[in-house]
Amino acid sequence: MLRTLLSCLPVLMPALSLATPPAFADGPIQWHSENLQILKGVDYALGPEERTIITFEHAHASTVGDLFVFTDVTFEPDGAIQVYGEITPRLSLSRLTGRDWQAGPVSDVLLAANYERGEGGVERYLAGAAIDLDLEGFRFFRVHAFLRDDPRRSGTTGQLSIAWNRPFELGGEALLFEGFADLAGAEGPGVANQLLVPRLLWDIGAHHGASGRVFLGLEWQYWHNKFGVDGVTESVPQLQLKWVLH
Repeated sequence: MLRTLLSCLPVLMPALSLATPPAFADGPIQWHSENLQILKGVDYALGPEERTIITFEHAHASTVGDLFVFTDVTFEPDGAIQVYGEITPRLSLSRLTGRDWQAGPVSDVLLAANYERGEGGVERYLAGAAIDLDLEGFRFFRVHAFLRDDPRRSGTTGQLSIAWNRPFELGGEALLFEGFADLAGAEGPGVANQLLVPRLLWDIGAHHGASGRVFLGLEWQYWHNKFGVDGVTESVPQLQLKWVLH
């Protein structure tokens, strides 16, 4: 059932990712945000060592939960283009039940799913639960516990996914520390793997009348046992330009 429901998501991904619904407080969509990123890195593991990646992200919150979508378009030195995307819908228990689920730093409890799709028949299905934490200085800090299924591998496994966003100032400059981490267990012939992607970005738009709109900085991709391949570890700093469209 999970595979059947989530397999419909790729049909909706282009519309969801390109949509910019009105952020009416009294409508189903409460807010939305889109951004475009350009990344350049070298010394990648497994595949071409040099790549340029264009990423589009869309997020919105609604009266029942929220949705996050991203698409990576990777340009390789030989001219090949690879496309990969994920979609993560979440249902808020506080909004659905009308009850307050706050407890300590926990601001909400949610039901969550995730669908991943890439070239070469890559598909992964994840479902589970999440908590949103209200931490000082953070715009958001989200923790997800998923059951993960890769149809090409036997069995299932677990995955812990964390995402965060924290603006701060240093020396009078506006900076942004954000990123995500995916910690996945072993599945089929693969071994457990850990993907850590922190970003440190400088708000260069603040110097040109566009505060919070244009960022420049570094994204570090560290992937231990990449794709579950034992002994393959990737550590790549990537130059990143991020343009917040809305």
